[in-house]
Amino acid sequence: MREGYEGTGPGAITPDGCAVELYARLTVGAEPDVIEAAVPAGARILELGSGVGRVTHPLLERGFTVTAVDESAEMLARVRGARTIRSTIEGLDLGEKFDVVMLASFLVHTGDAEVRRGMLRTCAAHVADDGCVLIQREGADYHTEVPRERVDPGGYTVRIVSAEPVGDGVNSVRAEYEFPDATWTQTFLARPLTRAQFEEALAETGLEVAEYLTEDGTWVRAVPAAQPG
Repeated sequence: MREGYEGTGPGAITPDGCAVELYARLTVGAEPDVIEAAVPAGARILELGSGVGRVTHPLLERGFTVTAVDESAEMLARVRGARTIRSTIEGLDLGEKFDVVMLASFLVHTGDAEVRRGMLRTCAAHVADDGCVLIQREGADYHTEVPRERVDPGGYTVRIVSAEPVGDGVNSVRAEYEFPDATWTQTFLARPLTRAQFEEALAETGLEVAEYLTEDGTWVRAVPAAQPG
C-alpha cells in the first residue's frame, strides 16, 4: 500500500486503496458518451488506469480499439475484449502512438507532483501528432463541498466523507461506498488544481488544452503543443 493510501472492504485492495470488487460493481456514467463525442469513430485508445474495465467495455461496444493499462493484475483480470498491459502509468513505455490517450478517474490530481508529471509525460509520449489526450479533472468544489453524498442509480450510496490538508497543497480524501450487502472505503491523497495550475502542468510536458468538453470543465481534450517555427 502506498503511503497515504488505504482501502477497506471485501476482496483485493490495490496499492492506491481501490477495492477490485467495488470497482467491478460501480456503474458507468456519462464517460463513454463524452469520450465518443470527442474522438474519431473507431479510434485506437490507450486507457491509462483502466481498473476492471468499467469504461473500457462500453468503449469496445461502441467500436473503439482499447489498450487497457493498470498496475493491478486483479483489476486487469476483469477486463474482457481489450489488450491489457500491467504497468504503472508513469513507468509505461510502449514505443507506440495512439489516436487517443485517456487519463480519467482524477488521476491528474495525484498528490505526488512528480508522479503527475510522469503520468502526463506518458500521455505525451504515446499520443499521435494528430491525436488527443482526454483528461478527467475534479470539479471546482470537490474538496470544499464536504461531506457530501449521492445515491447512484445502481442502488448504492457514494460519500466523500472528508478532505483534510496534509501539507504542500495536498489533501487526504476519504470516500465511502455503501451497498445493501457491503461497504468499502478508500483514503487517498489528492492535489486540487485550479484551471491555470492544470494548464501549467500540461505545458510542462508539451501538452495544451484544445477544448473543455463539459460545462463544469471536468473533461478536457488536450493535444501536443504547437512547436515554435
